[in-house]
Amino acid sequence: IMDKNEFKQRTKNFAINVAKFCKSLAYDPIIKSYIDQLVRASASVGANYRAACRAKSKPDFINKMRIVEEEADESMYFLELLNEFYTEREKDIETLHKEGNEILSMTVSSINTTIRNLNS
Repeated sequence: IMDKNEFKQRTKNFAINVAKFCKSLAYDPIIKSYIDQLVRASASVGANYRAACRAKSKPDFINKMRIVEEEADESMYFLELLNEFYTEREKDIETLHKEGNEILSMTVSSINTTIRNLNS
């Protein structure tokens, strides 16, 4: 079980690793918008998790965590798109996608646990 500070660090590392990966790609004006969206979404995962940690109530926490969920899923989508254009980087993309999926799974689990606790 990961505490909130460990998860904060994990989401931050995800954003950093995605940004480093994107920086390593050869510039392509057509793919630039995918890269921009991926960098924004991956950074938003951690930023919104930090906001969730400061939630004023359990419903507020759930709402903020739903944003984390959406941004993690969006990050995975743009990684999948990039994989279609940078097939030679499939292993790197797969590693980032796996991390995004793990973050997404933990986020959904946290939302579901909070909802259960709210209803009991």
